[in-house]
Amino acid sequence: MTTIPETMKAILLAEPGVHFRLQQAQLSTPMPTAQQVLVKVEYTGLGSLDEKFAQQGAPCWQYPHVLGFDAVGTVVDAPKGMHPGVGTRVMWHNDISTPGVMSEYVAVANYALAVVPEHVDPIVAACLPTPGMTALIALLKLQLDEGDSIFIEAGHTCTGQLAIQFAKQQGLMVFTSCPDGFQELLKELGADAVFAEQDENLADLIQRQYGYDGVQGVIDSTGKYTNELLSLLQFCGRISCISGLPQLDDALLFKKAPNIGVVSLPGAWLAKSICAQQRMSFLGNILMDNLQQENLRISKHELVAFESGEITRALRQTQHALGTFQSIKVA
Repeated sequence: MTTIPETMKAILLAEPGVHFRLQQAQLSTPMPTAQQVLVKVEYTGLGSLDEKFAQQGAPCWQYPHVLGFDAVGTVVDAPKGMHPGVGTRVMWHNDISTPGVMSEYVAVANYALAVVPEHVDPIVAACLPTPGMTALIALLKLQLDEGDSIFIEAGHTCTGQLAIQFAKQQGLMVFTSCPDGFQELLKELGADAVFAEQDENLADLIQRQYGYDGVQGVIDSTGKYTNELLSLLQFCGRISCISGLPQLDDALLFKKAPNIGVVSLPGAWLAKSICAQQRMSFLGNILMDNLQQENLRISKHELVAFESGEITRALRQTQHALGTFQSIKVA
């Protein structure tokens, strides 16, 4: 039987902001409720969501706050008969309204967990929930059919790389954009055409070179060029916005009549939607199946030490924005 200590190590966000400050602390080990299991954390993911909330914070947080959204660990305490049971390795995207996952133990709702298969690398699994679930939800919102075309903005990012691979699994024609130096990688991941980040008149280029008079779907990754991306769509095409909505061009909306979807993983928790939270388990299982079958390629990975200075360095370098998947070794 596993002995659970009364206290645990954790990484706290002391205060949010551009010059956010992290600190190491010793906290009481959480006590799971009737709908929760206690997980001993092995690895946590580190990515764009951590960077965003380290800088902006969240209205529902009190500081200092345990940071972190994505993790892999082993269940060490669970009510009798609950699934997953003690000894099961699991992966999840954490509830934004509770303490985060950069700690040795986390109490988490059992219905939001995905089981990590025996031969799946937990280091890789830990960095997949946010970018992987975001990519899958963005694609599901587009409701595209085999043979349809899609433009994935910023395909070099972690979410973009996964979206390209899932889009090709659906049989889509994939167009994407990236900075210099990533073109060959994105073609290897399955992109049919890769455009430079600064390319203009993309709609004309796509029509002239590939014969598509607009694409059926767009994934807007950054929110920086939403109006330009809307112009790529066919009439009544669909766009999934990962980074919220900027001010949209009314004339363009009138011309294109797009179907607009917004992707928000934290929203599933803030809305207290158990159905949406259970869906995370379903999406997590898809990610694990793809890893187990070696259908997903993780191009570059960095392992970060469980230390406030190293985590601060990793977040401020924003390697995830340049396509590097990052995990923190907790135990």
